[in-house]
Amino acid sequence: MNLRCLAPVLLTTFALLIPAISQTTPAAANHDPRIPAIIHSLEQVKYIRETQLSPDGNLIAWTVAREGIFEAPLSDAAHPRHITACAEGVKGEEGGLAWSPDSKTLAFLSNCTPDHKPAVFTDDITTAAAPHLLAQLNGYAKSLQYSPNGKYLSFLYVEGATRPSGALAAMKPPSGVIGVEGIEVQRVAAVDATTGTLSQITPANLHVYEFDWSPDSSKLAYIAAPPPGEDNWWTAKLYTQPVMPGSNPVAGGRAAFDPGIVFDPNTTSGPLHGLQIAVPRWSPDASRIAFIGGLMSDQGATGGDIYVIPSTGGDAKDVTPDRDASPSWFEWLDEQQLGLSEIKDGASHLFVYNIDTQQESPNYNLTLPDDVGAGDLLMRISVSNSNNIAFIRSSFERPPEVWAGPIDHLTQITHLNDALKPSWGKAESVTWTNEGFHVQGWLLYPVDYDPAKKYPLIVYVHGGPSYANMPNWPYPGYGPVPFSALGYFVLMPNPRGSYGEGERFTQANRKDFGYGDLRDILAGVDTVIKDHPIDPNRVGLTGWSYGGFMTMFAVTQTHRFHAAVAGAGISDWLSYYGENSIDEWMIPFFGASVYDDPAVYAKSSAINYIKNVKTPTLVVVGDRDGECPAPQSFEFWHALRAEHVPTELVVYPDEGHGFSKPEDRINVLERALGWFDQYMP
Repeated sequence: MNLRCLAPVLLTTFALLIPAISQTTPAAANHDPRIPAIIHSLEQVKYIRETQLSPDGNLIAWTVAREGIFEAPLSDAAHPRHITACAEGVKGEEGGLAWSPDSKTLAFLSNCTPDHKPAVFTDDITTAAAPHLLAQLNGYAKSLQYSPNGKYLSFLYVEGATRPSGALAAMKPPSGVIGVEGIEVQRVAAVDATTGTLSQITPANLHVYEFDWSPDSSKLAYIAAPPPGEDNWWTAKLYTQPVMPGSNPVAGGRAAFDPGIVFDPNTTSGPLHGLQIAVPRWSPDASRIAFIGGLMSDQGATGGDIYVIPSTGGDAKDVTPDRDASPSWFEWLDEQQLGLSEIKDGASHLFVYNIDTQQESPNYNLTLPDDVGAGDLLMRISVSNSNNIAFIRSSFERPPEVWAGPIDHLTQITHLNDALKPSWGKAESVTWTNEGFHVQGWLLYPVDYDPAKKYPLIVYVHGGPSYANMPNWPYPGYGPVPFSALGYFVLMPNPRGSYGEGERFTQANRKDFGYGDLRDILAGVDTVIKDHPIDPNRVGLTGWSYGGFMTMFAVTQTHRFHAAVAGAGISDWLSYYGENSIDEWMIPFFGASVYDDPAVYAKSSAINYIKNVKTPTLVVVGDRDGECPAPQSFEFWHALRAEHVPTELVVYPDEGHGFSKPEDRINVLERALGWFDQYMP
């Protein structure tokens, strides 16, 4: 579970077991004086959240965390213009960049308003005037984009939202009629680009995850499911809907709701039966809609094959069959060609693809040992009407910067982090073969590596499971890279179930969680120990979400690991099924509900093998985790304590699956570094 471990309906059992939780970050003892220095080095990076090219390809904009929005000519980006709706000295949340079709206006979202609620602003780049407040909002908004005719600014909108949409954010404390009251629905909304009039376009009985305008601005294609949206993405359908009688999305004061189902993975008899769909895109002539379909564990973490379907409905055709990679994002370039980005062998592959010949263009083809993206969707690339593209790239060696230009002549646009150098060791891609599978991973060397010495090894398992460890500059929080800075080798495997080797590989751990993927990981450990000076008696294991589950499960199956840290894990799939409100994701992976096939869930439950554990294990979790409920961590810790295995449980108040407080992100890293330092000296 990368962004996955699902939301609990109730945490009453947990509340009874731990009645008093401090509302401050739990104190952590530093076992190594280098830890504060490592964390300080991670905090120096300036993070670029998104970038967007103007349609004509002449202008580029980007946002920097805590600094705002910047815009510049692509040909001269050294002196960008700072754009903000905030008053001087005030810092707000600003982003969601969208260029008008004529490339003269940059729209964005900002909470620099009197009530600090989000609003849509527009900036006329042909004048020096301050940004214009177009529409005040009352809720949560994201994915801002213009309609192709430039008349409307549309976005995903949760009116009256009390929290960001999705299961990553901390869940609201349960109250009232569970599953009925307090459900928040995400819809497509639009504001008139001239008047700022707000309209809700999609119906209130559908939660929308992604959407795309038809080229003539007369229809929407979107992926949606009935609420609650956090539960039902795994069964979502593809809809189309007319949104404009004439040229206005509102008829008689209300939107023209008339959605039709174009594709339903739940009823199709093809290879997508029961799987997931994402990234809907109209073809230039509006006759077809393409999307990515496959086995996906998280909304927003996309991987699979690309399918094309008539826009009126019909059979979906796989136009990227048998690829040994995982397409994650695409854009139509013309009626036959797509611009694609995909995960391939743990790297980023960008290319132009002909869907008729199913061939890659040799002239527009680039593989980068980097993590790339432009914000919003995984691996999104900003594409202009010219040959220019733009994205943010980073790696273990390269801090994040914006790059842009033709694919064969990319130029670094920003230089925000040029002075930063890694405080960790070098990285290399490693591969091995296990049980007929080609497996890839990344190996970080310890800082100041000396081949004459023996070093400990930390294995970091990614979330998902449908995801991949990618080479990227680390955030100031929990992750694999800081262990290298403390003197460890770090192996980041992409075992079966991961993206990067094709759909057969991604689907290879269905109904087999913790078994084949663990064997792949152990084979990787054997490979790097054979070829590098690693002490086999000092090998540790850690991960978050699905990686947390794998950590809990692995220590019940093998004694290869001498210390472990399980972040937001799952110890008992049977009890977990009843503790969360997002159980729909489990059926594609387990093949049935827990009530129909409890044995397949029990088979992968660490709690059933708890007496095998000898490994000292630290367990950490947020008390409002909406993906991996906190009782799962409590259950595992309780069992280890009963079996007299060295263990510790740390619960972080008011945190969800992804920790939001900087002090908590730092604290959990300090604890993990200290734990391995203590048990693998």
